[in-house]
Formats: sequence, structure tokens, C-alpha cells
Amino acid sequence: MALRLRSSLSKSNFFNILRYNNLGFGTASQTTRHLRTHDPTTLLRVSQNPITRFCNTMAEKLSSVGEHEDANAQVMDFPGGKVAFTPEIKFISESSKERVPCYRVLDDNGQLITNSHFVQVSEEVAVKMYSDMVTLQIMDNIFYEAQRQGRLSFYATTIGEEAINIASAAALSPQDVIFPQYREPGVLLWRGFTLQEFANQCFGNKSDNGKGRQMPVHYGSNKLNYFTVSATIATQLPNAVGAAYSLKMDKKDACAVTYFGDGGSSEGDFHAALNFAAVMEAPVLFICRNNGWAISTPTSDQFRSDGLVVKGRAYGIRSIRVDGNDALAMYSAVHTAREMAITEERPILIEALTYRVGHHSTSDDSTRYRSADEIEWWNKARNPLSRLRTWIESNGWWSDEEESDLRSRIKKEMLEALRVAEKTEKPNLENMFSDVYDVPPLNLREQERQVRQTIKSYPQDYPSDVPL
Repeated sequence: MALRLRSSLSKSNFFNILRYNNLGFGTASQTTRHLRTHDPTTLLRVSQNPITRFCNTMAEKLSSVGEHEDANAQVMDFPGGKVAFTPEIKFISESSKERVPCYRVLDDNGQLITNSHFVQVSEEVAVKMYSDMVTLQIMDNIFYEAQRQGRLSFYATTIGEEAINIASAAALSPQDVIFPQYREPGVLLWRGFTLQEFANQCFGNKSDNGKGRQMPVHYGSNKLNYFTVSATIATQLPNAVGAAYSLKMDKKDACAVTYFGDGGSSEGDFHAALNFAAVMEAPVLFICRNNGWAISTPTSDQFRSDGLVVKGRAYGIRSIRVDGNDALAMYSAVHTAREMAITEERPILIEALTYRVGHHSTSDDSTRYRSADEIEWWNKARNPLSRLRTWIESNGWWSDEEESDLRSRIKKEMLEALRVAEKTEKPNLENMFSDVYDVPPLNLREQERQVRQTIKSYPQDYPSDVPL
């Protein structure tokens, strides 16, 4: 009789063999006990069978295993699903040999990549996307120069990251709530925030939505579902998850969207937000602008993982890496992610690879920690505006004449908004102490009294254009 054996033969299969060869004695435990006894009849039956040695050897080995399958076949019921056992000491690799690929639609020259899959964009949307990207760039340049002239206290540009701003905003619904960092003014621009409103906020005049109580570029708009920017890093992430869970409970056809930089992932709020979102199945989009630098700290000094995209998987969140300088890729990825977040009630992480061509802010000189050649290469070879312009021109949707007219018009509008905002009266001093309590407590009233007394005593140290 021929018998084919597997090296990973389970105990149940072994006892089936015994019973098939008339060596079994009922249950597996009974068989094991009989094979280990000194009963003469049993030993005689076993000794006369051609698989005697195999049975004796296996009975000895399997008697210590008990009634369960061998270790290779065992699984453990554990919260979240069954976990298989293994006899090998095997650690999960710290990173895969190949990095997660980056989704893109347009190449560096603005040409469609062969067999690329993307969400179709109409002429109207494509032209508005490009126009708003140009507007954002002009606004940044004029405000930056105004700060250098001493007319503004602070400013931060989005140069090099215009596609992430505008294309993501174009893929969202006005009902989606935005929790930005401080480099997403393009989302507001797309939703209808005017150049005058931008200027009013930066100058902190009485027409500013924040009543002059915020630093420049810390925009906010209730009517546009854009939560006011906070300077503290990553605190907007848990807030976005809470808002997303609220939208889910109210069964709204909307999601929450939060933006942050690669440096934000070094904060504890990032990890708490991702875990909370995954567990609560909140419809929230986490959009990371991975531009390689957290001010002057490179990503190599922040984490050893393959960027941000792999962190989503660790928390059970569907994730994708996108070319952040490709407007069509950003639009397609965010559009698709939004649909999944709402219909499937799940969070999505989008890592947008880009480059911050400008300085971190007007308080920073990025040439101190990176080369001017590197900055220039990204500005020319991977410019998001030139790539999108090439594509819309190839479709016959744009021309040099329209380009010239747009830039001339936006520059005039921007300079006029700057002039008006600069001359508009500042908010009254009392706004420093309002909008927090219905009835101001004694300590707050005392602080206001002390401030007014100090200004009265040292008027030369305080701006004269602030109404008291």
C-alpha cells in the first residue's frame, strides 16, 4: 500500500488515516490512549500493519498537541477578525522595497499620460481652475511685496502649491466643511471669497471677518463653510473628524475636509485624528501637502516611513499618493475620495507631493537651508500653472490674449483692494474683549480697564488709528 504524506499533516487527518487502516479506536483521544498502552492485542494489530512506525511516531508527537489542529493551521478569534498563528519568528518589514506610486494625469510638460484615468473636467471648470490659480499667484506676489514694504506685519505664500488649493476645492461641494491650515486661501478663493475680503483680513481693518484679532492669512468665513485658521499646528485635524461624525449622524450629503503639511504629521493630533476617524467611520478627507519641508526641517528628520500615505493603512484608512502639482490628478483624486467618504462612510487620506517654492513665511529665508538651484528647478520643471495652461491650450480653451487680459485685470483689482483695505478704519479696541462671554467676567473687564489706562499713559507706543 502506498501512502503519500504531507510535512504539515494535521492531527485530524492523521487520525482519519488510522481509522481508514482499521487502526482507530473511536475518538481521537481514545485512539491516542490505545496506541500508547501495552495491551497485547492492540500492539499485535499495530505491528502487523505496514504503517506501524509512522503511526507510533505521529501518535507520540500529536499526543502533546491535544484536540486542536497543529500550530500552522490554528487561528485565534480576536476583536477585528481571526488571526492565524505561525511557528516562524517573522517581523513586519519597516518599509517595502518599492515606494508607493504617485498618481498623475499630466506629465511635466502638461501632456496627458497615455492610458491615464481621470475624472473628466468641463471647459468651464478647467478655465476657472486655471484662472483662480493665476489669481492666487498674483495675490501672493502683491501681498508679499506689501509686507516687505512694511505695510503688512506678516504673510505666507502658496507659490508652488496652487494646484492643491484650487483643484481640491473644485472637486468639493460648497456644503463640505473646510478645516484649513494657513496655506489654503485658494479654497476660499474658489468658493467666492473676494480679493477685498482677503485684503481686509491681512490689514485687520473693521471689515475683517475676524475683527482684526487674527494674524494676516488666518482667514475664516462662516458663509463659505471655512473654519478660521489657527496658527497652532494640526489642531484642526481632530476638529474636522468631529465635524465629519456630526455630518454622518445628521445624514448630510457632505463631508469634512482638513488640510495640513508634512510637519503636521509629527504632532499627536494627527495620530489621534486618524484613529478616531477610522474607528468612528467618519466621512473626512485628510489632505496632506507634503512639500518636503516643515519650515526648515526636512522630511528625512521627521519620519523614516514612505511619506504619509503609508500611515493611513496603519490606522485602517484608505489612502492615495497624488502628484500635487498636477491639477487634473488632484481634482480626480479628491473628487473620487469625496464620493467614497460620503457613500461608504469612511475617512480617506490623500498625500499630495509638491514643493513650497516660496519661503515658509515672511519670517523665513529658505535659502539658508536649501539651495536656490533646487527652488528654481521646481519652479520651472514642475510648475503647476504651466502644466495646466498647456493642457487647456491644447483643448483650445485658452490663448495668449486671454492670459494677458487675466493677469492685467487681476493685478489692477488686487492693487485697488490693497489700497482700500489699507485706508479702512481699524476695529474698535472693545473688540479685543467681546464675542467670548455673554456677560464679560470681572477679570476680563479689569484687563480692558488696564489696557485703556496704559494707552492713555503712553499714547506714543500705540497706533493712533485704532478707535478707543
